[in-house]
Amino acid sequence: MSTPKASRDPVDAIVDQWAAVRPDLDTAAMEVFGRVYRLARTMGDRMEKAYARFGISRGEFDVIATLRRSGAPHTLSPRQLSATLMLTTGGMTGRLDKLERAGLLRRSPDLHDRRALQVTLTDKGLAIVDEAVGAGLALQSEALSALDEEQAGQLADLLRQLLAGTVNPPS
Repeated sequence: MSTPKASRDPVDAIVDQWAAVRPDLDTAAMEVFGRVYRLARTMGDRMEKAYARFGISRGEFDVIATLRRSGAPHTLSPRQLSATLMLTTGGMTGRLDKLERAGLLRRSPDLHDRRALQVTLTDKGLAIVDEAVGAGLALQSEALSALDEEQAGQLADLLRQLLAGTVNPPS
């Protein structure tokens, strides 16, 4: 399928180069995933800058956003946070240490299990995450404005289907 010159992107150039040296390859997957990777990287960088205005990184945002989404009293165990964010306990400890020093969350003993801890979002953390999520969504909405509402819905549905196929590939 030929792409008009005006709408070509770097992925098209890569696919063209492969076609020149390996015309036997089917590069359809490369066209999709090359763009997904580039989009994720570009938006990840933009989100990192948006969150930096609030004194947090994307990874730290993920922690306090997970606590926020858990509902009042915005408390989870470090194990629950690690599982949700797919982080090792060591990676989680580092994030929790930094967020606790910043006053965005607090760790306290679990009332039901003296060996365990609970992590709770502070009022300051709640205010920061509410502002940061708004800033992040504004950036994402701005990027998505390149599509109309129907296209955005179709893309979301297609990506959901693609993600499901990679997480649970057919046998």
